[in-house]
Amino acid sequence: MTGAPPGRVLLTVSGRIPEGLPAAVASGARPRADYVELSASLGADLLARPAPERRSRLGQLLVRLVGEDVAMAWTSARRRRRYDVILTDGEQVGLPLAAMLSVLGRRRSTKHVMIVHIMSVPKKARLFRLLRLGRGIDGFIVYASAQQQFITATLGVPAERVFLTPFMVDSAFFSPARAHTDPTIDAGRRPTISTAGLEFRDYPTLVQAVGDVDADVVVGAASPWSKRTSEIDAGEVPANVRVAKFSLAELRDLYARSALVVMPLHTSDFQAGITTILEAMSMERAIVCTTTPGQTDTIVDGVTGVYVPPADPVALRAAIVELLADDARRQELGRAARAWVVTHADIDRYVANLAEIVDRYRPPVGR
Repeated sequence: MTGAPPGRVLLTVSGRIPEGLPAAVASGARPRADYVELSASLGADLLARPAPERRSRLGQLLVRLVGEDVAMAWTSARRRRRYDVILTDGEQVGLPLAAMLSVLGRRRSTKHVMIVHIMSVPKKARLFRLLRLGRGIDGFIVYASAQQQFITATLGVPAERVFLTPFMVDSAFFSPARAHTDPTIDAGRRPTISTAGLEFRDYPTLVQAVGDVDADVVVGAASPWSKRTSEIDAGEVPANVRVAKFSLAELRDLYARSALVVMPLHTSDFQAGITTILEAMSMERAIVCTTTPGQTDTIVDGVTGVYVPPADPVALRAAIVELLADDARRQELGRAARAWVVTHADIDRYVANLAEIVDRYRPPVGR
């Protein structure tokens, strides 16, 4: 850290901060939030939904006309002269802010660093080029090497402005030692296979693969970040497949009693599934994951998990059956997975990585 005074960094949070978050974390009901930890590390002000503009009639009209994300970008732009760095947590706020900064101007020392989830969407790329949005973004933080390559090779952003870092998980919360399981109840049951999330999930392929597998398959088809709906029709799933929603603590317990976790994905070039993957790895679970261009930076095939081709239920079934039959192999993969997470993707490591990047854009101490 540079020792810059609190309030010199503004951090946007595109979602709503849950009520009672500190108490829930302190009680062990949910993991630590990355934006809270990052805010504390950077001495940053948080800007979250609902946008402050909602407090006025004009602001309410602005939100209705352009949406909450653009309203948050406008708030950030209006406050730009108060901060050395504005860190936006995604393109939904970061790109509108970049456009506004290009038009409004900013102090020479005010920098904008944007976390990128997926810039390779054609509409985003066209807007980026057309509006020359690179002028309003000083640094890009990416979680997938495919996005890093797209931003540098296709959008022409200098490589020194694009930073690749692993995503994060609270490995203290998602720990086998914290799970609540009852060995007396689970004893004698057939194995459980689990999966979770919505973004780019290929659940139809999973359903085809597990229909005749001697295991119970549990699908946590929900996500606080995705607007997508599940592709699973509850009336058509095999008898051994159950679709449900879980709290984070319940999801942790599900991982703990699972023989393995499957991450079936549609082909995409961003890190779809990364939250579930890291949670399961942190819980020492063996993982079977679809190989996609965007999901290549976390799992090491044959070491911390197993990759299978996309949209291939035969290959997926074969990998599942092979691992279910090999307890020692599953345990080996699970131990290696958690070791990787603790070293590379624990929330404290993640916060330190992002703080180091942001500090590059802060003015030297004493200025």
